[in-house]
Amino acid sequence: MCLAIPGQLIDAPEENPHYATVEVSGVRRKVNLGLLQEQGVKAGDWVLIHVGFAMSKISEEQAQEQLRLLAMLGEAMQARQEVEGYQFDET
Repeated sequence: MCLAIPGQLIDAPEENPHYATVEVSGVRRKVNLGLLQEQGVKAGDWVLIHVGFAMSKISEEQAQEQLRLLAMLGEAMQARQEVEGYQFDET
């Protein structure tokens, strides 16, 4: 079971700052940015994601290392499937 998955913010629309699109291994999903409001994340930033919530901002190097470790542990496909399951209503 994955605890946190690194993803790169693709967009962070100003009209709805609580949600952004992230990409993890080619899969794009909306995640909740509520926990990172004070950190000021923007498109291109990397974040650690858990159950659809961006938990913390990380460097690209940290993200690549996490992805490499997931692949080594055989967890990359499970991480991708977890991200595919994220879904938020647009309300």
